[in-house]
Amino acid sequence: QVQLVESGGGLVQPGGSLRLSCAASGFSLGGRSMAWFRQAPGKEREGVSAITIHDGVTYYADSVKGRFTTSVDSAMNMVFLQMNSLKPEDTAIYYCATGPPFLIDSNWSERRVYDYWGQGTQVTVSS
Repeated sequence: QVQLVESGGGLVQPGGSLRLSCAASGFSLGGRSMAWFRQAPGKEREGVSAITIHDGVTYYADSVKGRFTTSVDSAMNMVFLQMNSLKPEDTAIYYCATGPPFLIDSNWSERRVYDYWGQGTQVTVSS
């Protein structure tokens, strides 16, 4: 049974950092891609970052480039999202998702690409 469990969310001041974790079970990361999405109140869920495990290629939304970094620990079957220089507009529920082994620039941020999702973890950036 495929399961994704996010953790690491919380309240942080603007300019601060958080590291989100996604623990995967029921499958091996090696044959998949992994992604982070977020959904703010009243807004649609949007792609934040993705990684294709077999070659380590990463994708980032323009709004987080240079601030967020996605990484993988294949031995632990975990994916991480390091978030630095956080802004109030980063406030959202962050979701981990898994999809096919190959992604391209035009589809990595589309929800329909991913077939399993976690329950999400709340990130609030506020002073």
